[in-house]
Amino acid sequence: MDNFENKTPDQEPGKEPQKGSGQNNEQPKGPQGAPKTEPQKVYYRPSQQYQQQQYQQYQQRQQQQQYGQDPRYVPQGAYQQPAPKSGFPTWAKVLIVIALILVLIVYLMGSCVANIGNAFNSTLESELMNTGTDVTTENATGEYIGVIHVEGTISEDSASTGYNHKYILKSIEDMAKDDRNLGLILYLNTPGGSVYASDEVYFAIKDYQEKTKRPVYASMQSMAASGGYYISAPCDKIYANRNAFTGSIGVTMGTMYDLTGLLDKLGIKTQTITAGENKAMGSSTEELSQEQYEIYKGLVDEAYEQFTGLVAEGRNMDIKKVKKLADGRIYTAKQAKENGLIDEIGTYQECLDAMKKDNALGADVQILDFWPAEETDIMNLLNFAAENFDKDAAIPSADQIKELVELGNDVRLMCIYRG
Repeated sequence: MDNFENKTPDQEPGKEPQKGSGQNNEQPKGPQGAPKTEPQKVYYRPSQQYQQQQYQQYQQRQQQQQYGQDPRYVPQGAYQQPAPKSGFPTWAKVLIVIALILVLIVYLMGSCVANIGNAFNSTLESELMNTGTDVTTENATGEYIGVIHVEGTISEDSASTGYNHKYILKSIEDMAKDDRNLGLILYLNTPGGSVYASDEVYFAIKDYQEKTKRPVYASMQSMAASGGYYISAPCDKIYANRNAFTGSIGVTMGTMYDLTGLLDKLGIKTQTITAGENKAMGSSTEELSQEQYEIYKGLVDEAYEQFTGLVAEGRNMDIKKVKKLADGRIYTAKQAKENGLIDEIGTYQECLDAMKKDNALGADVQILDFWPAEETDIMNLLNFAAENFDKDAAIPSADQIKELVELGNDVRLMCIYRG
């Protein structure tokens, strides 16, 4: 920085002030007559950066005076406060988008149901639009043909795998008592099930026929095997979709597991206290003796004789021919027709039309589909979980061993296709 001496405008450095210049040429005296000295003043030249800042501020003041308080004008270098956001917050927008998507899905599903119902028949529409309440004879508005849907595994357990045994038996019984009912169609899509449950439905159909003398037709969809054929046998006519599988006439008691070797390997010992030599037969913790095998084989053979006997009766076939066909195999619709197990190859609609025409029921008769209210069976979920434990585990856990032991405890005669 340069130092400048304290001088007046008309005084140059190194020169005495001129007389008559209006300046006092006498120097002040100190206390002892010596000249009095004053501290020398120092001036600093502003830096270039400081000067630029001052100049920018000057320009901003000039622009503010020119534009006033116009909100569109923002001085250069000045902080601009962000404008407040308008509309809904982000979370609200996300909720609105999700709601619109759900509405669209519901709309599309409704459109699909309506189109399918119009394209095919009221039965499928009734299936898709099930309101969750039991359909009963009280839903009939006049004379009607009742359609019983037998779908899923036939079991005496209520609401098992979509099949409701008690509801089906009650619906057939109610139709038998209802004078407005003109006939019954079994809509079948099942691999079969237990002999006990199949036999109960069989007897319900026979009782309906004997009491009402009304026609009973069966319409097989993709599958009506074993127990599904069991309950079809007494029907007046059997229709099968050309892609249907049927037959599988036979009886099984399922698979019994012998876990004695596995338990020995794991060092697990079991003991069952019984009174009776064969009381614990079928247990997976004990080997099955030949005598016990013969006992079980006798049960299966007796159920087989029962099955083939009712097929022979229902189809008016010789029992020897039935047994020749009843080796447990399944048949296509074409093979079943060639062997006399069904009457016609056709769709459900063709079966329905045939019932109306054969029995002069009228084209406008009401078709009442019997649907049970949908139920959630927690036991089915638990059984599914138990059957799908981690089979790849190197060392089975205690729970898995327990599940294996319990597999052999449920001994039931089954007429079911497990393909």
